[in-house]
Amino acid sequence: MSTEARQQRRQVTAGPVIRRGGQITGRTTDQRLLEGGHSWANDDPWRVLRIQAEFVEGFGALDELGPAISMFGSARTGREALEYAQAEYMARELVSRGLAVITGGGPGIMEAANRGAHEAGGCSVGLGIELPFEQAMNQYVNLGVNFRYFFARKVMFLKYAQGFIAMPGGFGTFDELFEALTLIQTRKVTDFPVVLFGSAYWGGLVEWLRTSVTGGGCIDPDDVGIFHVVDDPDEAVRIVAEGRPGAR
Repeated sequence: MSTEARQQRRQVTAGPVIRRGGQITGRTTDQRLLEGGHSWANDDPWRVLRIQAEFVEGFGALDELGPAISMFGSARTGREALEYAQAEYMARELVSRGLAVITGGGPGIMEAANRGAHEAGGCSVGLGIELPFEQAMNQYVNLGVNFRYFFARKVMFLKYAQGFIAMPGGFGTFDELFEALTLIQTRKVTDFPVVLFGSAYWGGLVEWLRTSVTGGGCIDPDDVGIFHVVDDPDEAVRIVAEGRPGAR
């Protein structure tokens, strides 16, 4: 396929708007909001309405979702990877326990979790985001919402989940994980179960929290107990399914 043909097939989603080819702009909605050069008097009041609309759309779509677990992880994980199979398996098991599965709707671990939930006959939720590069909603999402703003999307991850499984991932996974941990630590939300799956991956971070961060007085020793580090998929499912509010 030629470079021109690939460009024409490229797609960027911004909320309900789909852009392809020459209609793709160089800046995301988040960039226009956060970077300088705009006028409060002329631009920002209208952005408030767009932000409001994103929340209304998300709340409306997910209001009757029922109990759910959010699964975070890398978009770069290949389908041949062990973590892909493990995420797919855990999603299937969560569905078997009457739970919906929420992901970011993209490829990698997100696709694996959506695939497991979808093929098990459950509710497979994808919360997509506008990015400056292509990342379409994966084919296994059966309830999807696309967002322009990361902060609106993050609210949906947290508002409609009763537990969290963090698979190996990058900055996006860390962002979502630490948002959940912060809300639990500060008691802004009920003490929902949080699982870090894969001790080899998360071990260095956990050790740093136990030594440097706790030792420096930045968190309490008990704060490291907010989450569970596990390697067994069945144990991860058990922790989030049985530890969620309403299941105790």
